[in-house]
Amino acid sequence: PPRHSTRRQRQMCIRDSHDAAPDGDSLLIAVDQEGGRVARVRKPATLWPAMLAMEKVADASFARDVGAAMGAELAAVGFDIDFAPVLDIHTNADNPIIGDRAFSTEAATVAELALAFADGLATAGILGCGKHFPGHGDTDLDSHLALPRLPHDLDRLRRVELLPFAAAARARLPMLMTAHVVFDAVDANVPATLSRTVLQDVLRLELGYEGVVVSDDLDMKAIADNYGVSDAAIGAIRAGCDALLLCRDRDHQRQAWDGLVEAARDDSVLRGRLEEAAGRVRSMKSSRPQVSRPGLDIIGSPRHRELAARLGEGSVS
Repeated sequence: PPRHSTRRQRQMCIRDSHDAAPDGDSLLIAVDQEGGRVARVRKPATLWPAMLAMEKVADASFARDVGAAMGAELAAVGFDIDFAPVLDIHTNADNPIIGDRAFSTEAATVAELALAFADGLATAGILGCGKHFPGHGDTDLDSHLALPRLPHDLDRLRRVELLPFAAAARARLPMLMTAHVVFDAVDANVPATLSRTVLQDVLRLELGYEGVVVSDDLDMKAIADNYGVSDAAIGAIRAGCDALLLCRDRDHQRQAWDGLVEAARDDSVLRGRLEEAAGRVRSMKSSRPQVSRPGLDIIGSPRHRELAARLGEGSVS
């Protein structure tokens, strides 16, 4: 928007940037806004502490208030989806990528606080996306840089890693994001993003999840260094992803698109999978909470800064 435009003009410019999807509906604009080190929207927006601070508070009502405040600021600038909350559990102090992004070191606490936070996002009209299924919290490698493996047996996975995702399925969280992690006890051959066993047998059938499944970024090295972009896109859709993230390279986006179109021409099963995926996305759009977007004056408001300060101090009073 022009530097000296009015607040209303800036808001209209942001919303008018939504292109139409092939079904005629507006596209959904998403962002990674977790708090802490994963915050794409910064000052003058409220700067939130990393969500592990929520463990000290351990209050679902407060977590819901934080989600509502963060969601209101995202809605004010035109976002529709927040790739949050993190449903991973901070069980490995050597984990280089999750750590304080998690809500707790305990599975049940993560489920309670993270899903309350997601409820808060929804009150602001923002679709939440839990991540990273089926759990990235106990790895010792960063999937941005390498392909992690998790050796735990199914009993452990169900008691710990899967517990918050099972709660998310029951709560009908609208989106879940996959992990580029190999889960040896489920499918030792490919990461969860590319595993039909993980996404269909575990997520859909065992946990009963009915929402949209989005891949983590296929440009991350866990995928990019081991699978071609086109093959990864096709494999992720076949496995059960309904939407794909390719966040760094426009050429890769085109390769993924062209690869899917070409493969679907002669493959009725893949065409059916794409139609199913598109149907889920349309259903999510139609069921979005209809909430009026707030004005830009809510961004960095005193109340929100106070909530952030209380979170950092571990206090709800």
